[in-house]
Amino acid sequence: MTRLGTGIGWRPEIADAVERMPGIDWVEAVAENVCPGHLPASLLRLRERGVTVVPHGVSLGLGGADRPDAGRLAALAARAEALGSPLVTEHIAFVRAGGPLTATPGLEAGHLLPVPRTRDALDVLCENVRVAQESLPVPLAVENIAALLAWPGEEMTEGQFLYELADRTGVLLLVDVANLHTNHVNRGEDPAEALAELPLEAIAYVHVAGGFERDGVWHDSHAHPVPRPVLDILTDLTSRVTPPGVLLERDENFPAPGELEGEVGAIREAVELGARRRAATAPREVPAAGTGEAGPRAAGTGKSEPTATGPETAGPSTAGTGEAEPPAAEAGRTTRREAEAEGTARQEAEGTARQEAEAGETEPSAVGDATRQRLGLAQAALLSALVAGTPAPEGFDRVRLGVQARALAAKRADVVAKLAPELPLILGAGYRSAFLAHAQRHPMRGGYRQDALDFAERLLLDGRPAPGRARRELRRWWLDRSGPAPRPLSRLRRLGRLGRTGRSPIGR
Repeated sequence: MTRLGTGIGWRPEIADAVERMPGIDWVEAVAENVCPGHLPASLLRLRERGVTVVPHGVSLGLGGADRPDAGRLAALAARAEALGSPLVTEHIAFVRAGGPLTATPGLEAGHLLPVPRTRDALDVLCENVRVAQESLPVPLAVENIAALLAWPGEEMTEGQFLYELADRTGVLLLVDVANLHTNHVNRGEDPAEALAELPLEAIAYVHVAGGFERDGVWHDSHAHPVPRPVLDILTDLTSRVTPPGVLLERDENFPAPGELEGEVGAIREAVELGARRRAATAPREVPAAGTGEAGPRAAGTGKSEPTATGPETAGPSTAGTGEAEPPAAEAGRTTRREAEAEGTARQEAEGTARQEAEAGETEPSAVGDATRQRLGLAQAALLSALVAGTPAPEGFDRVRLGVQARALAAKRADVVAKLAPELPLILGAGYRSAFLAHAQRHPMRGGYRQDALDFAERLLLDGRPAPGRARRELRRWWLDRSGPAPRPLSRLRRLGRLGRTGRSPIGR
C-alpha cells in the first residue's frame, strides 16, 4: 500500500496557500477539473517538490445501472498518467439514470447519490468496478458517500456492503469519516459499527471534512470547519489501524491559510491520539530470541515505519542511536504489519482467481441485463422525483426527498454561479430565485456548463429580463458561449434567425 502521509485537497482558490503550507505530504485534485495537457502551474511545482498528487473523480457513476463510460474511464486514466499518481479514486454512487437501459429520459443529478445496499446493486457495482480496474493504469480506491436519505428494503449495513465489495473485487477503500458522521445523523447508523465491519487492510486513505446541521439534517458541505464528532471518528479509526494517508477536504468558503493549517493540525492530533490508544491496548511483542530488541524493525535498517502523519521517507530514525522505539510506534507497526499481510494474501488470492478464470477453470458470473434494468428503473424513479418533480417512489421518506431535492437545486445554482460568474452579475439579486425556479421545471441535461447555457436560453425565451441593458448583456453572453456549430433548423426557426432581425424570441 502506498504511504501518503498528511494531505489537503488542492483547489485553485487555495493553490498558493497549499504550496506554502508546512507538512503537506500529498494533495488530491478533482480529476474533472484538471486537463492532462495543461496541468496547473501550482500542481507542477508541487510535483517537482516530490508532493504526490492523486486525481479524485466525481463523474464515473460506478454505482449506476449502466456500465462505466469508456470515455470517462480514458479521461481518468490520462489524468493519473499525467500526474504520475500511485492510484486514482472515485465514489460508490450514481450520478445519472434513465436512458436506453430503462427506456426513460436520461437525467443528470449533478451530485453523488447513494446506491441501495442490496444484492442486485452490489452485483452491478462489483462488475462496474472490475471494468474500471481493467481500464485504469493504477489501482482504484472507492469512497463511501454521505446521504440525506435511505433506500427502502436495504439488505446490508454500510460496513457489510463495503466489505463484500472489497472482498469480491480487490478494490481499495477511501474511507470518509465525515460521511460516516453524516449517515449517523441522517440515517441513525453507528460509525463505530461501520468501522468494525470494514476490511481495514483495504484502506487506501481517509477523508476528513466539515459540514453543518439544519433542522436535524446534516449537510456534508465541505465549506465549514471539521467538527469534533468527525475528529472523534477519525481517532476511532486510527485506534484500530494506521491508515496510509489522511486528507482534509475543503471545496468552498475557504478560510485564511492559518485556519486551514489549524484544521490540518487538529487532524494530526486526532490521528496521533488514536495511535496512542491502540498502543495502550495492544499486547507488547515478545523480544526476538537472542536479540534483546523489543520487537521487529525493518530488516537491516533500524528505521521506524511511517505513520499517517508523514510519508514513507519522513519521520525520525533510531538507526545508530541504540534507543528502543516508543511503544506507540511499536504497537502501530505490529497492527500495520498484520493488515499488510492480509492485504497481500487478498491480492494473491485475486491474482489466482483471475488466472483460473483466464484458463477457463472458473468463470466470474456476469450481471444480467435484467438485474441492471431493475436497478436502473429504481434509480431513475428516485432521480426523477428529485429533479423532475415526479411522485416519490414507494417506501421513501417524502420529507427527506424534499430536503434532497432542494439541496440538489441549491447546488446547481451555486455551481453555475461559480462556473458562469457573469450570470449573477447580469441578473443581480434576482439570479438565485430565477435559477431555483428554472431548476424545478428543467432537469439538468448535461454538465454544469450546459446547465448555465440552458438557464440563460430559457430566460431569454421567456422574455426575461425585460428589454434593457440586462437583457442585451444576457443575450450577448449566451451567443458568445453557445458555440459556433450550427443548430438544428427547427431550433433556429423556434429561436429566429439570430442577428438578421429584431423579431427573434431572444431579441434585444
